[in-house]
Parts: sequence; structure tokens; C-alpha cells
Amino acid sequence: MVDHGKEATLQFAPLQSAVDEGFWHRLSSLKLNKLGLDESPTPIIGCFAPCSHHQVSNHLTLLAESLPTESSEQPSMQELSRGNRNRCYVPGILYNTNTYEGFQALDKQSLLKAEAEKIWEDIHSGKADEDSRILLRFLVISFADLKKWSFRYWFAFPALMLDPPATLVTLKPASHWFSLEEAESLVAACNEWRNLSSTTDIPFFLVSIDSNSIATIRHLIDFDDCRSNGHKILFGFYDPCHLPNNPGWPLRNFLLYIHVRWGLEKVPFLCYRENRGFADLGLSLVGEALISNSQGWKTNHKMPNAVGWESSRGRKVPRFISLANNMDPTRLAISAADLNLKLMRWRALPSLNLNILSSAKCLLLGAGTLGCQVARMLMAWGVRKITLLDSGKVAMSNPLRQSLYTLDNCLNGGEYKVTAAVESLKRIFPAVEAEGVVMSIPMPGHAIPCQEENSVIEECRRLLSLIDSHDAIFLLTDTRESRWLPSLLCASANKITITAALGFDSFLVMRHGAGPLSSNHDIKAETMTDLSAQMGTVSLDDNGTRQRLGCYFCNDVVAPVDSTTNRTLDQQCTVTRPGLAPIASSLAVELLVGILHHPSGIFSKAEFANSTDSSSTEQPLGILPHQIRGSLSQFSQMTLVGHASTSCTACSSTVVSEYQNRGMEFIVEAINHPTYLEDITGLTELMKSAGTFELDWDNEDDDECVEI
Repeated sequence: MVDHGKEATLQFAPLQSAVDEGFWHRLSSLKLNKLGLDESPTPIIGCFAPCSHHQVSNHLTLLAESLPTESSEQPSMQELSRGNRNRCYVPGILYNTNTYEGFQALDKQSLLKAEAEKIWEDIHSGKADEDSRILLRFLVISFADLKKWSFRYWFAFPALMLDPPATLVTLKPASHWFSLEEAESLVAACNEWRNLSSTTDIPFFLVSIDSNSIATIRHLIDFDDCRSNGHKILFGFYDPCHLPNNPGWPLRNFLLYIHVRWGLEKVPFLCYRENRGFADLGLSLVGEALISNSQGWKTNHKMPNAVGWESSRGRKVPRFISLANNMDPTRLAISAADLNLKLMRWRALPSLNLNILSSAKCLLLGAGTLGCQVARMLMAWGVRKITLLDSGKVAMSNPLRQSLYTLDNCLNGGEYKVTAAVESLKRIFPAVEAEGVVMSIPMPGHAIPCQEENSVIEECRRLLSLIDSHDAIFLLTDTRESRWLPSLLCASANKITITAALGFDSFLVMRHGAGPLSSNHDIKAETMTDLSAQMGTVSLDDNGTRQRLGCYFCNDVVAPVDSTTNRTLDQQCTVTRPGLAPIASSLAVELLVGILHHPSGIFSKAEFANSTDSSSTEQPLGILPHQIRGSLSQFSQMTLVGHASTSCTACSSTVVSEYQNRGMEFIVEAINHPTYLEDITGLTELMKSAGTFELDWDNEDDDECVEI
């Protein structure tokens, strides 16, 4: 308590900051998804409230909603306020740098001065009369290390310095300053002011007490009216400080505003504080400050000096916080996984569509060497929904080449591959939505015993259901015939289909063309997923006259048959050079990403690097080929195109129409009698006609020409 006659320099309790964890999460998202490399200042909003405990001061706090959303340029104080008595919102500015060196190099004094000038201009322009919250403008500089989830930051609360400093005439608890009648009336008036949604977040106000000891709370612009009525007037403000002998930081700019606005030299003030949400005059303070005349303040010619950088444990240094240890591991994994993809959009791929990748549902047929690699590559590209289908178990020879398995998966007869693969994927990335399906694929040439026909038909229906519920299907099985049924079903459903096949030192990666009977109506059927429907809105160019791209079977002149019977050990195992599978798998996933980002989607034509068609080179991910064939022995790779065959045993209109008309009956017949496919597609006749060709040799010795 300060007594009359003992004037001393008025000392203000510094304002302290607090940052909610949600603010850093919002800033990280904003940085990755919108700001990128932009270091322009970002408008933010902080909030504070009057002190509500006699031993604890309130802080100016930053919350998630303090930052603008990704769709807006700045947060709105009007929308945020909405009568929240515990949050008085004030405007601020954020400077977030791209590097720690940039953070250190910021001219902090110039930044502080720039914000102080805004306050000075607002006082002289009258803007502070309309919205007194701008007297509490603040500044934050920060550096966000999004790889380590650590943040360095420093607050400044610009305060214009009175020169000479204001002196304190008196300061005492408000309960000692008012009469009993005035105190009761003031408490009621303050509680009413705080309970009204229109005034609860206005931090500066007038206390007017008439001759009948009736107190009212008025807006600052009513000062002249109150003074003309001869009322006792105090300038009140929400004081976040709890100290009994010091007013809080907001009073600094408030005193300057009062002196400039009305020329007062003696300023009676009320440090309004609360206890459990109600006015507490025992905790609140009433004082009187003496301001000496200062030249130039009534005009806008000379701005006072400014102070305000926050101290941390008594030192003028920035603060540091790391959220890595406090974050949920799954949430941290998701943020880290998305980091690389979002950084791609900063410079290299601004048009990269992460939503279409994260929502894509991928079905992997085969969980061997290729399946493991494809699953890993899909997760790296942000695909979160992966289903693996396989009937095999993990063998001792698998873990070295099949990256999702370990020795433990081989013990006790081995776990099912899909079960072990799903567990491994979730250990790598807990947020992946992975599912395993233990099932074999019915194959042509593998005749179905009568007693098993119903179970095989059920497997066919289950496979059809899986294909219908996914957006992209990868054919990654070991045998040629195991790819036939999925190729047929995908052609019928017009699904994105990608094949990867390995030889000893060569590979084939290709995307299947659109189905022969595809139409917008078919693709938008209710059974399709959302992504499939999006892809289906694309139509063929050139009025639908473009030739369809072929599938895996389009270049064959024989139907797929049993290739597993009577095989030696080296033929039973997939014997390939170890480096082949990662290359082919990566290319297969890159093909999918290219299809999803191509304007024509599944209908896109085959593109080549040296094509004269400029549209292919304009795509952000480059060309979209049909087939990629590579050889490790030659360290070579080439792109090819193969158009759909009218005699294809998997995707021709004849086969697809027959399947759609007869359903499972057709599939069973094709499985039990592979030559049936050759018969209906015309391959049988083609081979017969080829067998009738005769070679006539000329008997003349000096002529080596051959006639066919």
C-alpha cells in the first residue's frame, strides 16, 4: 500500500505468456499445408482475463483458435469472443521463420517498434476509442522445427514509455477506497458488466459514481458525459496481475492513452480483479497516477520509446518447448509420415493431392516379395487403407527378401503371411488401416472337384466383393494363371489395376486399360467407392475413339493354364535377383500415384518421354506410361505400349460380356476347361489357321527367298 505524500515511480507487473499445445499443432499444420516457405507476418489473437486468485496471475494465452484456419487469412475476434468471460481477446502478430538462423537474425527492436507505432497511431486516430483492446497489441517471433516437434519463441508486449515516468500517488485495496454503499453498488455493476456478452470482453472501461453512491460501468467514449455530470470517475481495466503493490502491464498504454486523449495529469484507476468469477474489491486495487506534461504527445509527431520483450526466468532470452515426448506416439507418427509429402508441395509438387492418396483403398493380391514392398511404398506415399490377400504362410526362406517378416513369423509352422504383414505394417505405422485376408485365388487349369465347387464359388464372390470395395488392385502373385480372375473382375468393374511380374533378372510393371464395357453410368454405380466414382467421371478423349490399353493377357495367344504342376525346386520358388522386387514395386506404386493425379485417370493414354504430345510433360509427376520393362543384366529400362486385344482371354468384350451374363457359371467353366476361353475368343481358330500355313521352298540353289 502506498500512502499519500510518498510519491514513487509507478512500477508495473510484466505480463506473462502461456501457449497451449493446440497452438503449436495448428501452426505446424498451417506451415505445412498453407504457409510453406512464406515468412510473411501472420495475424493472431491472444486471450487473457482478470486475475482470479490472490496468489496466481493470469497469462496472455495462445490457443489453437488464435491462428487463422487454412481457409482464412486471419482469425476474427468478433467470432471468437461470443461473450466468453474467461477470454478477452486481443490482437497480435506472429513472425515464424523457416530456419533457426533466421529466427536469431530477426531485428527484434525494429519489430517491437513497428507494433508500438501501430498502438501510437491507433491512439491518435481514435481507433482505440472504438476498440480499446488494440492497446494490448502483442508480438511473437518463432521457429518451428517440424522434424523434431520443437519450437523456439519469444513474446513482446509493446508498452509506450512515459517520459518522465508516471509516479504513484496512492495505491490501496479497492475495499479501503470506497464507502460501503459505493462498494456494494460497484460490485453489482462490475458483475453485470462481466455477465453481459456484449461487454464481458472489453478490458478498459469507466467507473462512474454519482452523488447517491450509485456506481455504473461505462464505455471510455462516455468520459466527457460523466465528467460534465460531476460524477466521481475512475479508469478501470482488467488486471491479470495478483500482486498487492503493483498494477498489471495493461495500465502502461492505458495511462498514455488517457493522457493523450483527455490531457489528464492525475489519473485515478481501478485494477479490476476477481475471485471465483465475481468482483473482489479486496483483491482489486485503486490508485492514482501522476503524469507530467510531455511535449509532442498531443500530436503525432514524436512517438515515445517502447519496451516489452518478455523475460524468461529473469533473462531476456527466447523460450523453448519440445512436444515430442508429450505427444501420443500414433499422432506423432502420423505427423512425421505426412511431413515429407507436405514438404513436396512447398516447391516440387504444389498440386500434389494428399487427400486422394490418403483416401485410396488398395487391394494387394499376394503378400510375398512384391506385396511386402508395394505395401511399404504405398504407406510412404500417404496411402492409409491397405488390404493384403494371400493363403501362404511365412517360410524360413522368406524374411531375407520379404521385408515385412522376421524369423519369429516362421516358427511353429509359420504364421499366415497376411496376418504377419498386417501386424508389421501397424508396427511401422500405427495409423495404417491394414487388413489381411487368408484366401486362395481360383485359377484356370486347376480343375475344381465337385465337392469343392461351392467353396470355390464362394471364394470367387469374396474376391469380387473385395475388388468392388477397393479403388486400386495390385496383381502381385507368383503365377500367370492366378492373375486371370482378378484381371477379368477388374475389367468388368473398371478398376485401376496394376501388375508387377518378375523374371530372374527382368521385370514387367504395367497398368491395365479401362474395361471394354466401361461407361460413366457403370462407374458411378452405388457399389463403387467414392474415389472410384471420382475417377469414373473422366470420359474417353476424342469422342471415345481412342484405342483401349491392354491388360496382362492381351499379348497371349493361349489361355492361362496350370503352371505349378511337375515343377522342380528352382521352378517352385521365385528365383530372382534380390534388387529386382524393390525396383518393380516402386514403379508399380508410382504408376498408381500417376493415375490418381492424371486428368484422364484410368482412361489416360500411354505416354512416352520423347513424345511430341506436350500434355504429358506438363503433368506434375511426369509421363504416365503403359508398360515398363526392365533388365538388371543390362541395367536398362524401357516403356512400351500394348493395345487391348479383341481376343484377350481376360479383358476382351467377349469374355467380359460372357461373365456379366453368366456370372459364376462362366468362371467355373473357364477354370475347369481352359480351352473354353480360347474357343470363345477365337484363339482356337487363330491357332488352327496358323497351323495350315505351308512353306514352299524354291529348288533353285542361288535363290534364298522364302514364300509363305
